[in-house]
Amino acid sequence: MLYPYLLVIHLLAAIAFIGTLFFEVFIWYSARRQVPDAAQAAADQAIATRSRKVLHAVVLVLYGAGIGLAWHHRGALSQPLASSFASLLSLKIILALSIIGHYLLLAYWLQRGRLSETRARWIRCSILGHMLLIVILAKAMFYWH
Repeated sequence: MLYPYLLVIHLLAAIAFIGTLFFEVFIWYSARRQVPDAAQAAADQAIATRSRKVLHAVVLVLYGAGIGLAWHHRGALSQPLASSFASLLSLKIILALSIIGHYLLLAYWLQRGRLSETRARWIRCSILGHMLLIVILAKAMFYWH
């Protein structure tokens, strides 16, 4: 059965995704203030460029494995209010789709030249919050009956 492998792959990709956002929100944002202004912009750009490259692959793996896992639970998803498991899984999927919406908004702001530092921080914090809720829901799906 493919399910256990998809589950591990999904979990590892989620760890990588959340870890990257955690670093950006809680570590780099504060640490960058200690970096001279001239180096700060270059460091921001280097981290953003590398982060985008890594996260694109991580997100593809994360969502790909997630689709495989959702397919396995398609029976439960066909009746999302029939059980707490199905309800929590459905909410988890809605939050994951919301994260895609965040990235579409980010791409829009980038394309229009409207991505300010405040907006970039807000979107990172919001995505991190969504991801943390998804992790809590993932654990709760198997314990709340």
